[in-house]
Amino acid sequence: MKGQERGNMQNILVIGFNTRNIVCSASRAGYTVCSIDAFCDLDLQECAYASTFLECRTIQELHQLEASRIKAQMAEFGLDFDALVLGSGLETLDHNEFSCPVLASSPDAMQKASDKLYLSKRLEALGIPHPCCYSPEELDAIEYPVMVKPASGGGGIFNRTARSKQELLAILEELHGLNPEITEKTVVIQEFLEGIPSSVSLLSTKNESLSVAVNEQLIGISWLSRLPFAYCGNITPFRTDQAEEMESLAEELVLDFKLLGSNGVDFIASKKGPVVLEINPRFQGSLDTVEKAMNINLFEAHAGCFKGELPEKPKAKCFAARGIIYSDRELFIDRKLMDLIVREKGTDIPSQGTVAEPDGPLTSLFAYTSTREEAVLSLKRGTNRIMTFIENQKNEKYLRFAENM
Repeated sequence: MKGQERGNMQNILVIGFNTRNIVCSASRAGYTVCSIDAFCDLDLQECAYASTFLECRTIQELHQLEASRIKAQMAEFGLDFDALVLGSGLETLDHNEFSCPVLASSPDAMQKASDKLYLSKRLEALGIPHPCCYSPEELDAIEYPVMVKPASGGGGIFNRTARSKQELLAILEELHGLNPEITEKTVVIQEFLEGIPSSVSLLSTKNESLSVAVNEQLIGISWLSRLPFAYCGNITPFRTDQAEEMESLAEELVLDFKLLGSNGVDFIASKKGPVVLEINPRFQGSLDTVEKAMNINLFEAHAGCFKGELPEKPKAKCFAARGIIYSDRELFIDRKLMDLIVREKGTDIPSQGTVAEPDGPLTSLFAYTSTREEAVLSLKRGTNRIMTFIENQKNEKYLRFAENM
């Protein structure tokens, strides 16, 4: 959709909690892109025409964000925007508040797809395999273990497993303390399933859907995060005999939910076959690896969906892996650490002078190889170099402090 085929669409605003991958994809496709983002990482700033901070650091703040504040920030860029694209956290923003088109599914469709309780009921009606869900009123009927997670929102940072009623009640109390919006009424309690976490990345128009890639998800990887269910990246493609069935189920779902553009469906590849966990009605964290492995520009393809266009189904050219490194402490980003991350060819590069929060994302590393094993090994080596550097820095500071005592 370049040149005249694109029409008059040139200036794009991307808004979301973390928009770096969307912004850089749009920039590679030749658009002039601005971003409102919670991190404004170094590489986002390099890809964007201009960027500014999304003044929200928590889910509660995102839910309270008013369109008037966004419009004021839009005006500060000094551009007439041809389209607005929504990233994570802003999926249900009211499209009618903006004068330019919003390249996203309707807020109603996105709300339903994001709500894990609604999804569970819809999957039941469609006869699609999914984990058994319990309501808080059914505490005495629960078969343990169960997974406890917020009804909406992703990332896995609030996901917990309970093996008894006592554990479940303690988890509900803990989560409410971490986020007052999380209550018995806003969590999903579902059967805990064993298997390989995976996802399907799709494109869809009003009438058709196309599975672009099946991805293996890296969840709670101990050398990347201390959090047991944190999203730590993914590997594309995921080679499994369940891939075709996953693609078929995902395509059925995005059409049933009337989703448009780039969307994702999360699965567990279990011994009994693929089980649907949730829908991500927006660009997904797998964008980078899908683009690299499948040789496709997802932003360009996403924009095409709103004109009723789908690309040809791509084929994998390599294995692409992303590993998200989480900080195990509050960490000040000095010049030395930032330079090391740049040398490791990381993305989501934190700017010098910023602070990474404990158990918050620090940076992402990538590997592009001919085998899955090589990709994982490359990520491990890069992660080890960064974490060793951080540990050595901490020890050096401690020794200097001790010497000055």
